[in-house]
Amino acid sequence: MSAPSDALLLDFVEWIAAKPRPYDDVMAAWRTSCPRLTIWEDAVGQNLVKRERLGKGDPMVRITHSGCDLLSAAGRMPAAAL
Repeated sequence: MSAPSDALLLDFVEWIAAKPRPYDDVMAAWRTSCPRLTIWEDAVGQNLVKRERLGKGDPMVRITHSGCDLLSAAGRMPAAAL
């Protein structure tokens, strides 16, 4: 990965770690048509975040243990990640 993609990926995972977000909000904020900036796809593909539906509610995006490990290694771990 390139440095700009690394920084954006860390920003994205940190944003999700702050609090679980509705999937629609995540897509509105982070979706891109640029094939070089695949932050959502990269984060899901690397198992850093996951989308899950609890009950009949809207799907939520949450950080995974791998995402916590990534943020911790980067010194960017928020207090209430999981």
